[in-house]
Amino acid sequence: FPNQYTEQEAKKLGVVGWVKNTSQGTVTGQVQGPEEKVNEMKSWLSKVGSPSSRIDKTSFSNEKEISKLDFSNFNTRY
Repeated sequence: FPNQYTEQEAKKLGVVGWVKNTSQGTVTGQVQGPEEKVNEMKSWLSKVGSPSSRIDKTSFSNEKEISKLDFSNFNTRY
């Protein structure tokens, strides 16, 4: 499914990172930003997502505080 909606939501919230569709039909990615904004993005990914997507489950891992952002924007990887 198109990740443009995920990009738009990320940019609206002001988080950075990336998203990618996998060959298994799932989506993987990384989100960085203020904890409150990251939590809003996680909620959106869990409950809303792209209009054409079906969300069976979400899994968030490797959560940690960082001193600086690794990304300058949010984009789709191919």
